[in-house]
Amino acid sequence: MTEPLTLYGDPGSGNCLKVKWVADHLGIPSVWRTVDVPGGGTREPAFLALNPAGRVPLLVFPDGETLSESNAIILHLAEGSGLIPEAARARARMLQWMFWEQYSHEPYIAVRRYQLHYLKRAPDTLDPRLAERGADALRLMQGTLECSAFMVGDAPTLADVALVAYTRMAHEGGFDLAPYPALRPWITRVETALGIGPYV
Repeated sequence: MTEPLTLYGDPGSGNCLKVKWVADHLGIPSVWRTVDVPGGGTREPAFLALNPAGRVPLLVFPDGETLSESNAIILHLAEGSGLIPEAARARARMLQWMFWEQYSHEPYIAVRRYQLHYLKRAPDTLDPRLAERGADALRLMQGTLECSAFMVGDAPTLADVALVAYTRMAHEGGFDLAPYPALRPWITRVETALGIGPYV
């Protein structure tokens, strides 16, 4: 029997959830270890010994080797699965969206959510660029999803996994999805494909 992987993450984090979703969807044996990020769990010596960067998610292999960064982890987990397109150009397009998600989506939508939802900051105290650039990201997704069912064509890929994590939580960051009518049906399609329930 294959030894399980160990996944460290905070269940309130979209970056952590996407790792759990892929492992569960693909039936990869794994053990989940909850890390309380707001409570300082990533700064505890035992965790820093595993990941000196002090970040989750973190994958620990049975031999003790580790892998960090959510999109690197899901790319490793999904190797050889249907979540990664076989065609080179489609695979590159998937990676394009995954890189974009960490550079132009998560830093605005997830960060604004964290400040409003967890830190309870007033909206007028936040950097207005968070709302502006988060809306830019949602508009770009809207334009893509007006033309296809998923971010890379007609089947779900890791690009959808990466992007759905915080898009479905966007309202907690003060983002209204109503102006982007293609997004809610897409969220439902991805949730159904992955076998996860709706975000409540």
